[in-house]
Amino acid sequence: MRAVIQRVTHASVTIEGCKKSEIGVGYLILLGIESADNQEDTDWLVHKIVGLRVFDDETGVMNRNILETGGDIIVVSQFTLMASYKKGNRPSWIRAAGHEVAIPLYNKFVEQLSKSLGKPVETGEFGADMKVELVNDGPVTICMDTKNKE
Repeated sequence: MRAVIQRVTHASVTIEGCKKSEIGVGYLILLGIESADNQEDTDWLVHKIVGLRVFDDETGVMNRNILETGGDIIVVSQFTLMASYKKGNRPSWIRAAGHEVAIPLYNKFVEQLSKSLGKPVETGEFGADMKVELVNDGPVTICMDTKNKE
């Protein structure tokens, strides 16, 4: 799994002109799932994201996690994070998981993240043409890959 975590002051997902989800302060997470991913990847990634200390404390130092700030989260499926670009200029999506693998793992990731956060997590719509808006705060953007845990 690959995740791009962006600290935001605002984020929303619109599908066919209708706003599906919206948050204030928190994270917009783009999530890519590959065929080799499993529950262990989900567990590790949720743990890392919830514990990530990128919110300012009272002295202005990034020392608080999302639980301490009460922030919200939107998770958007993003198969293009699994792009292979080594040959030529047209990306290949061969590593991206098919729906039969990706949808259950995506749903499990959102469910676990919601449980760890202690409140519902907003989402996009798997496979939809989404318009994602955000105000990146900082900017702070962290990339995580469960295949590079060390």
